[in-house]
Amino acid sequence: MRISKTNEIEGRRILCSIGRIEAASAWHACGVRTSDVDWKALALQKLMQAAEEFEADAIVEVDYAVDDIETPDLGLPLQRVCAKGVAVRLALS
Repeated sequence: MRISKTNEIEGRRILCSIGRIEAASAWHACGVRTSDVDWKALALQKLMQAAEEFEADAIVEVDYAVDDIETPDLGLPLQRVCAKGVAVRLALS
């Protein structure tokens, strides 16, 4: 799976756009080290899995955001990393 932050894939031509997709990491405690988990990488991995379900060859315009939520029941804020992009099919040559 090829990934790009821009709307192009270097050396390849985009045949068609499948559509916007997004995925997110699990919710986790904000500011607490949890065994050095790379939440951004996990969100990207889930985004690539979503693209594969649509038989995409690549994802362009990849961007990340962090969602926060206050949880009075738990006594600490939670956050998750969201990855978004456009799933595309690439031309053969």
